[in-house]
Amino acid sequence: MAATRLELNLMRLLSRCEALAAERRDPEEWRLEKYVAALEDMLRELKKQSSKPAPELLNEYSRKVDFLKGLLEAEKLSSSTEKALANQFLAPGRTPTTAKERTPATKTVHLQTKARCTGQMRSELLGTVCRHLTPIFLGVEAKGLTSDEKQSAVELDAVLQHHQDMQEKLAEEMLSLARSLKNNTLAAQNVIKQDNQTLSHSLRMADQNFEKLKDESDRLEQHAKKSVNWLLWIMLIVVCFIFISMILFIRIFPKLK
Repeated sequence: MAATRLELNLMRLLSRCEALAAERRDPEEWRLEKYVAALEDMLRELKKQSSKPAPELLNEYSRKVDFLKGLLEAEKLSSSTEKALANQFLAPGRTPTTAKERTPATKTVHLQTKARCTGQMRSELLGTVCRHLTPIFLGVEAKGLTSDEKQSAVELDAVLQHHQDMQEKLAEEMLSLARSLKNNTLAAQNVIKQDNQTLSHSLRMADQNFEKLKDESDRLEQHAKKSVNWLLWIMLIVVCFIFISMILFIRIFPKLK
């Protein structure tokens, strides 16, 4: 079925939004958010039309719009760790939007965003350590340290190291949690897929059994009709025999006077 005008406009705007999402944008950039809101309105109108696309195509459109919306919400988060965790749960599109794309643009945007968030998270961790260690190094270069100052520097170094270890441990736990949630989601999808396959097989077997039962019922009905016909003929023969026998009996044995 040919695409309607509304669907063509939706595809053009969706392709434009994917291109904007792939670019580095200023924090004050407002076009992508407005475009995504317009995409949601167009998608709702498209679902209401009588000549709407196939359900699989509508689900793909919804998946891409939800991905762009989630991407915008993740960018509004303050921490790079929260951004990285939010990006782990985004689901990009499965098929290209236009014929020119070899791989879905949303999948490319997803990979770029994950790499960018990971880089920001590493930069923040390294920057925090550098900000705490720079005054110590400058103090050491400026003058020699007394025993008390050395002790304080050692304690500060230990505190900073503990702080860095805690940040790395927290980041690793969050990444491990994200991977665990992703694995659980994939496992649940596999279980649901297997259940759907089992249900489909059961439905096919039920249809086959119903067809067989119908055939057997037809055969039994035909057999019952044949049995009734034979019984009717036998009864007619018996009646005729009795009738002829009575006539012969009356002829042979006349009425007594």
